Amino acid sequence: ASDMAIQLAKHDIDTVALYPGLVKTEGNVEMDRRGEWAEASGGLDLNLGESPRFSGRAVATLLADPETTKDQSGDVVVVAELAGERGFTDIDGSLPPSIRSLKFILPSFVFPQIESESGAPLPSWVKDNVPDFLLPWSVFSSGPPPTADQ
Repeated sequence: ASDMAIQLAKHDIDTVALYPGLVKTEGNVEMDRRGEWAEASGGLDLNLGESPRFSGRAVATLLADPETTKDQSGDVVVVAELAGERGFTDIDGSLPPSIRSLKFILPSFVFPQIESESGAPLPSWVKDNVPDFLLPWSVFSSGPPPTADQ
């Protein structure tokens, strides 16, 4: 997005790369219906996902406000974060969590691991009170976390 923004700026064209989260595509929903989603996705909870139209609403929002979009030209923008900033929701009225949010990361990756290793479910007061805290992009670009035997 940043290279395109530089190259296209002389033509007064803005570029924004949209980064959706987990999307409830027709294929994903069908895999879930057939009971194949858990294995195919590594156990991601499709209920945390967003509809394909959520990204469409992001595009419409960007097109409706060219001056603000100009400020984001060259950026990678997470659809859920844009929705929080610009005030739009998914088709069911929800605001799905950002893929950088603890609200998405903990239930998708950490809680299942804890429950698997402990053999017991986490209490609802833990699951229901995860803060919507965004991790910085640098966390995701530093490679996988160390394993227990490293």
